[in-house]
Amino acid sequence: MGAAPRPGDPTITPALVAEHGLTPDEFERLRAMLGREPTFTELGIVSALWSEHCSYKHSRPLLRTLPTSAPWVLQGPGENAGVISVGEGLAVAFKIESHNHPSAVEPYQGAATGVGGILRDVFTMGARPVALLNSLRFGSLDVPRVRYLLAGVVKGIGDYGNCVGVPTVAGEVVFDEAYEGNPLVNAMCVGLMREDELIRAVAEGVGNPIIAVGARTGRDGIHGASFASEDLTEASDAKRPRVQVGDPFTEKLLLEASLELIRSGHIVAIQDMGAAGLTSSSAEMAARGDVGVTIDVTRVPVREPGMTPYEILLSESQERMLVVARRGHERAVVDVLRKWDLEAAVVGEVIAEPVYRVTEGARVVAEFPGTRLVTDCPVYEPEARESEEIRKLRARDVHAIPEHPEERSATWTLERLLSSPTIASKEWIFTQYDSTVRTGTVVGPGGDAAVIRLRGTERALALKTDCNGRYVYLEPRTGGRIAVAEAARNVACTGARPMAITNCLNFGNPGRPEVFFQLREAVAGMGEACRALDTPVTGGNVSLYNENPAGAVYPTPVVGMVGLIESLDHITRMGFRQPGDTIVLLGDPTDELGGSEYLSCIHGVVAGAPPSIDLARERAIIDALLEAIRAGVVRSAHDCAEGGLAVALAECAIADREAMRGATVDLAKWNAIPPRALLFGEAQGRVVVSTGQPARVIAIAKGHGVPAHEIGRVTQDASLRITAGDRAVDAALTRLAGLYYDAIPAMMRRGPAEAAVAEQHPSIATV
Repeated sequence: MGAAPRPGDPTITPALVAEHGLTPDEFERLRAMLGREPTFTELGIVSALWSEHCSYKHSRPLLRTLPTSAPWVLQGPGENAGVISVGEGLAVAFKIESHNHPSAVEPYQGAATGVGGILRDVFTMGARPVALLNSLRFGSLDVPRVRYLLAGVVKGIGDYGNCVGVPTVAGEVVFDEAYEGNPLVNAMCVGLMREDELIRAVAEGVGNPIIAVGARTGRDGIHGASFASEDLTEASDAKRPRVQVGDPFTEKLLLEASLELIRSGHIVAIQDMGAAGLTSSSAEMAARGDVGVTIDVTRVPVREPGMTPYEILLSESQERMLVVARRGHERAVVDVLRKWDLEAAVVGEVIAEPVYRVTEGARVVAEFPGTRLVTDCPVYEPEARESEEIRKLRARDVHAIPEHPEERSATWTLERLLSSPTIASKEWIFTQYDSTVRTGTVVGPGGDAAVIRLRGTERALALKTDCNGRYVYLEPRTGGRIAVAEAARNVACTGARPMAITNCLNFGNPGRPEVFFQLREAVAGMGEACRALDTPVTGGNVSLYNENPAGAVYPTPVVGMVGLIESLDHITRMGFRQPGDTIVLLGDPTDELGGSEYLSCIHGVVAGAPPSIDLARERAIIDALLEAIRAGVVRSAHDCAEGGLAVALAECAIADREAMRGATVDLAKWNAIPPRALLFGEAQGRVVVSTGQPARVIAIAKGHGVPAHEIGRVTQDASLRITAGDRAVDAALTRLAGLYYDAIPAMMRRGPAEAAVAEQHPSIATV
């Protein structure tokens, strides 16, 4: 048969090829695969499927090095979401994805549709979404444009999740100038199902119909995948039409309809029409099943007249799914969709002929041999070379940086850190989310990790997103290890055994040797940590080209961790609870300041080597902590992270603003360590616990080879007192809580008129 040019389509020229993001070599690869000149529709299809966002052409060889299997992994990478078994016949589907570029130019819809897309990835596996998380990065809140972006993103996340009725239970937000021109918006979803309800997006069964279900197809989001695969520039705001528009009410109907279809036995496969829309969903399902498919675009329900095959295939209109039904069950599928006030239309079928064919009625507008549209995508392994500038930053002696005059008072330093937006409470953000809908949330936002109950059991899941991009920037392999290890410590602090991760790799342009070096090394570090902690990678997302004329963002490989709590009795919170309890530090302080929030916040310096990490010790501290929690001898547990030990102790004291608990701490045994490193250094592998049985905790830790030290007492006094060499913290809890909880609201209250100006003139160049 073969495709032929369509009347009215533009002539294929080198300029048009370049506009579609294909290199001359890639275009020649396309011509060789077809054995002829491509049609305009074929050029559009390939530009989407061979984009970085869809093809992972710069990262695929690296991703293959990650550990992806374990006895509890039911579905690893390559599907809509990963799935793990959690016992008693139950399984958990989860995944994280980015919506960075759309959120940079249209923050509300960019974030909202990011949530919608990740929800669909999870319920297409047969799982009911039970929790949402996010990982956000913005520039300085001193900048009006950044405040506008934050407000829009948070409202978009909240409105979509709240309307669909899925709780947003956890997340993390970092503010740093490195993200000023290119915010990062990563959304994670977790769903619950029975193991026998798992369905995969694999087209099979010659003659089986292919059915488009859900919303009608419009012109929004065309070339969204390509937009996500290019640098942001001053012209990026002109690409707002590439940002999809979400409808959470339709999403809720689609969720219920999809789960009913999956359980009905009428379908064999289902996939979200996400990036690259109908094109990617149909081509990827065909490739997984190694079958041919044919699609007739005239049968696709559209909401605008005159749409071309190119537009229909590449539209990223939201709330749409593609289903492969069992032959003869078409009417049953349509009836299920009508029950939920949704449309369903047969748009194609699985065929024996090994081709991917698109027709417009009788005319063939695109045809590719076999599954080569997916399998023949180019793969690149570009040069990797560390930046000399970063090497020099890492080698800088940060201990030689003179102290600020005010630092003679460690209280002053602690107060500055607690009011730093990266450390300060994110209550202003998460109170805009419904974190308790469905009534399964046991520990919500604001703790080390969220905890949600597994209904019908006495067990629970712990969920967390985490990454310190500053560490990855300074030493990417170490930073990659720490991202995994810190997420694992966070879920362990709630009483959960870390089980598996999903990741979202946010990096700059991989064509630059220094960026590809960061990507390669960070992935290697993550793989090492996942092997050491027995937390395989079940899937994720790669988001490259996160840069603008000012440069790339910090390399930010976000980890979404899932852990399992075997008994609801083991759920542990971060706040001190009982006056008179002993405070025990698991792990040792070190003389390390590199890459710390202290250096950035107090001195405006990003330099030095990030803290070292011993993965065997990380595994040991998790094992020791969980044994102590299960023995019933831990009252509270909190990971030491940004801001160091002093910040961790303050957070434990003020965790519950209605029931704050004071503490007296003496760090004299480490007088050899400079006070600012002792108090504010970010040494890894440390957890602060409170206990009524310190001897038992220390004995358990010793049994695992983990250092454990009594450092103080929880008190009835409404103050925090810490002695470290010749420095001391002595602060009223009301003062610390005021700084911690009120910092972000105070910054967001600045000048509402500024936000209006930013909205009217949203060019990223204005940052």
